[in-house]
Amino acid sequence: MPRNADNEAHWQAIAQRYECEPGPINLENGYFGRMSRAVQAQYLEHISFINRSNAVHVRQRFEQGENIEIRRQLAGLIDVDPESVAFTRNATEALQSLIRNYNRLQPGDQVLISDLEYDTVKGAMRWLAATRGVEVIEVAHTHPASFDSLVQTYHDAFAQYPRLKLMALTHVTHRTGLVMPVAAIAKAARERAIDVILDGAHALGQIEFNLAELGIQFAGFNLHKWIGAPLTLGFLYIAPERLADIDPDMGEFHYPATDVRARTSYSTPNFPALMTLPLVFDEHRQLGGAAAKGARVNYLRNLWVNQVRPLPGIEVLTSDDPRLYCGITAFKFIGRDQQTMVDRLLKEHGLFTTTRTGAAFGTCIRVTPGLVTSAADINALVHAITQLNTV
Repeated sequence: MPRNADNEAHWQAIAQRYECEPGPINLENGYFGRMSRAVQAQYLEHISFINRSNAVHVRQRFEQGENIEIRRQLAGLIDVDPESVAFTRNATEALQSLIRNYNRLQPGDQVLISDLEYDTVKGAMRWLAATRGVEVIEVAHTHPASFDSLVQTYHDAFAQYPRLKLMALTHVTHRTGLVMPVAAIAKAARERAIDVILDGAHALGQIEFNLAELGIQFAGFNLHKWIGAPLTLGFLYIAPERLADIDPDMGEFHYPATDVRARTSYSTPNFPALMTLPLVFDEHRQLGGAAAKGARVNYLRNLWVNQVRPLPGIEVLTSDDPRLYCGITAFKFIGRDQQTMVDRLLKEHGLFTTTRTGAAFGTCIRVTPGLVTSAADINALVHAITQLNTV
């Protein structure tokens, strides 16, 4: 176990950096993360400042240099060329732009999604069928999943559907937290000349990765989940050598076609949020980055999964293969209505979780600890699941 992952005193000291509203124990930290007190304070200062200075600062300072430095720091976060990233409002917007503007499809081509993709990504790929005349292929992953079964599902699909040209792939699935074997799948896709658009919404900040090593050339990310930025911040990535394969967004002309920023809609952004990012990135590094954050939430995940998995009447849906899980994990009460059980977890035990639907295995309950979650919170979850499982 990485140093400090199970050190409650260390992590509760870190938890004090975050302001939390009294109430239920929040085990739905996968929706969006908290800003630290310091980030929140700076964000509010920037809101006041931009409101006072208005276009004078934005036109003279932000647009003339500050934004370039912030973009450079963003690129440094994932060790890529600054010319390969462009800010968006979230990962969804980034992924929609990549899918919408991908220009290598012809009528009759096939595109691939799985049951574990984010619903908006599925919708965008289906939109291609209506507008480009392509065929959407959807595969359902076997359950329980293993590293080999996940890879084999794609090998089988590639062999069965020879007209595949594009596929969506989620790094960390939002339903169960399953971590996909991205490098192995991308390699197999590349051998078939199939392009991959990676949904990295839940990966950035809790998993260490290198896009070049993964073999990924198109991706979308959030900054408001595990990085700790204000809401309204995400970004897209396009490998520079592949920029021409993504058209400027709906004829975007404010940047030249050779600029990745033309692949996003041109609009007035959340300047105060963007100006806060240098502090966000600095705090992320000070905490130990994805290595430390990931180790902590993985420890908390294992703390409850190891106790709950053996219980009759409970099915944990996420693999224990360390290559395939992160802090997010889902389970179900076998034979019970999962939304009813989520309601009971909240009403009877003060634990806030959420249901996820859409996967082949049905509705599940997603549990996501965060940086403010304690081992005592996790023990409360174990107690609640145990009690509800017998009632």
